[in-house]
Parts: sequence; structure tokens; C-alpha cells
Amino acid sequence: MNEARWLDEREGRAWRGYLNMHTQLMACLHRQLQDYSGLSLADFDVLVRLTDLAEPRMRIGELGQALQWEKSRLSHHLGRMQKRGLVRREDCPDDARGAYIVLTEQGRTAIEQAAPGHVDAVRELVFDALTAEQVDAFGVIVGHILERLERAETNAPVRPGSCGSPSP
Repeated sequence: MNEARWLDEREGRAWRGYLNMHTQLMACLHRQLQDYSGLSLADFDVLVRLTDLAEPRMRIGELGQALQWEKSRLSHHLGRMQKRGLVRREDCPDDARGAYIVLTEQGRTAIEQAAPGHVDAVRELVFDALTAEQVDAFGVIVGHILERLERAETNAPVRPGSCGSPSP
């Protein structure tokens, strides 16, 4: 087993700051969505994935992968959203075991009403605090980390500290 490469003081401070920022930002955005629209941040995530598609439906397994949610969490959450009329399930005609999750008109209306307040909150809490150069740097940093995560997911062997899948 390899010895851990511990974070130095500067890296540790940045990492702890990121964790603290992420926790507070997600809690604030969740509260804003709940107060403004009655949607949770998880509801919003599902609805965004569906509204981003030309045809607002997606295989349930693909949605779970896109959201990085466990199967049981996804199933329970979609069930709650379905009871509220935000989404519906449709059988997959070419796969008896498969199903689609489909955006309903009520779901579309809900996200259209929630989005302006959500965007205002994101702008106020994140982008209004940054200069144009910092926004550009933030985008580059996020891009680099996402590329690393995608490589880890598709190529890396499973090991402690890895998010990857076993190599074929």
C-alpha cells in the first residue's frame, strides 16, 4: 500500500475552505429553492437534467449516473416527485425491465418558476463576489477537476482514494 501524500498547509486550508463553502452554499441554495418554489435542490437537479434534453425524458439508469445517485436514493426520490406530479414513469418499449422518467407539464412549470430565483441566488452568492478574471479562472479550475474525475471514472482501477471503476 502506498503511503499517503498528505496535503500541505496551503492545500489543506484550500480544501477545508472548499468543503465549508460547498456545505454552506448547498444549504443556502436548498433553502432558497424551498422558500421560493417548494422544490428541493435534488428536485431541481432532476428537473434540470430533463429540461436540458430535446425530448424531456431519460432512462432511469442514465439519470442515476448523471446525478451520481445510488439506485435506492434515485428510486425513492423519483417516487416522491411522481406523487407531486413533477415527473412520470414510462415503460421502455424495447426493454421490459427498463423505464423512462419523463418531465410532466407540472414539472416544467415548477422549474420555470423556480429557475429565476435560483439563478439570482447563484449570481448573488457566487458570481457577484468574483471579478471577470476570477470567473474565468474558476471555470478553468472546474474544467480541470471534471476532466480528472471523468478519467478516474472511466480508466482508473478501484483503489483507496479512487472513484474509478475496475478496468475491463
